[in-house]
Amino acid sequence: MSLDEHRYALTVRWTGNLGEGTASYRGYSRDHDVEIPGLPVLRGSADPTFHGDRNRYNPEQLLLAALSQCHMLSFLHVAVKHGVVVTAYEDRAEGLMRTNRDGSGQFESVTLKPRVTLAAPAAEELMEELHAGANRVCFIARSVNFPVRHEPSVVVGGQAG
Repeated sequence: MSLDEHRYALTVRWTGNLGEGTASYRGYSRDHDVEIPGLPVLRGSADPTFHGDRNRYNPEQLLLAALSQCHMLSFLHVAVKHGVVVTAYEDRAEGLMRTNRDGSGQFESVTLKPRVTLAAPAAEELMEELHAGANRVCFIARSVNFPVRHEPSVVVGGQAG
């Protein structure tokens, strides 16, 4: 494998056969496991709106989590390259998904709301550029066909900025 190629593998196993398989729409569970060797099993289901278990992760949440995680990791990388010391980072991400009359649906947008704590003040313009730069290099954001917006805030030494 070349350095510019990265492959990922996992197993998704449906665990929701209640005895009759998919004989009826309400006759099966949407429960499933996401298995990655060496990691804890991730228990998944559908969104409760689609007859899923609210105590398990659903694909829509995981897509939002992937975007948020990717932006954070990309932001930390870009910050280091610009000499900006980040001491804490928290994102309260939100996504908007719409369903269509035919039962299909799609995400229309995601808004990331990272709250970044810095060791020292940084210019607002630089912070905007760091988030834009993170968005440009985030593998997940570059892979989706809907806008990923940012509403960041900055804290310096415990003070909102």
